[in-house]
Amino acid sequence: MDWLRARCSEFRFNPAGVYQATGEHDWPLSASGPEDLTRQLDEGGHLLPLPRESAALANVIEVALVDFLIERLAELPDAKGIRGAERGYPDLEVAGEHFGGGPRAVDVKMARIRVPRNGVPVRTISRITLFTGNTYFRHPQLPLGGIRRPFGDYREHLDIIGLYVFDENVKWRVQSLELLVHEPWRVASRERSSTTREYIGAVDLLEDLRAGRGVFATEEEFYSYWRSYAFKTPRMLAKEIDKLLTERNAAR
Repeated sequence: MDWLRARCSEFRFNPAGVYQATGEHDWPLSASGPEDLTRQLDEGGHLLPLPRESAALANVIEVALVDFLIERLAELPDAKGIRGAERGYPDLEVAGEHFGGGPRAVDVKMARIRVPRNGVPVRTISRITLFTGNTYFRHPQLPLGGIRRPFGDYREHLDIIGLYVFDENVKWRVQSLELLVHEPWRVASRERSSTTREYIGAVDLLEDLRAGRGVFATEEEFYSYWRSYAFKTPRMLAKEIDKLLTERNAAR
């Protein structure tokens, strides 16, 4: 956690936009520095805005951050970062003995800050999703729901939470990106993050997210509450769970 917090403090998300090859200007193009190059590319029609849609924009930030962390992990003796699947858990798996062994799960969450017309921002626009409640979280011994390995095989679960202000007037869209690192249970709420999906939600007050102040006093209380929660289990998922349990019992 200390290592992640230190690296996140070094990370800078500073795209100027989405580059497109065609543009309108004379060649060769000569620039005196980064700001001059950005200006010329923009004026020449090379820069398009990053996506407005929150999930798409979050994915751009997450990919850049995971790339950065994998590079930093490669600099350490006996440590390795493995990228997760696009829609799976976790976003980054850390292996090696540098941190006392693994595997360790690091998931990246991005949350847009709600900016009131008058006043100081106090909440995220929506609750961050901590886990999918009816698959790998409910059945930590099974590889369900796009997880790299069974949830219970991880020695540690950590979340990197990115808080940002969306600015539609700039092509890079993201202002004031702030990165926090917490154990998921420490920022958990008793609310789902979606009314249609079986997602476990975080608290949404900015001061609580920054302080790692969720509603549960202990990790055990968190797991007890959410693993007994009445999540829906679709028929196909129930069949997959039964099949995996049968295979697991037969292998013993």
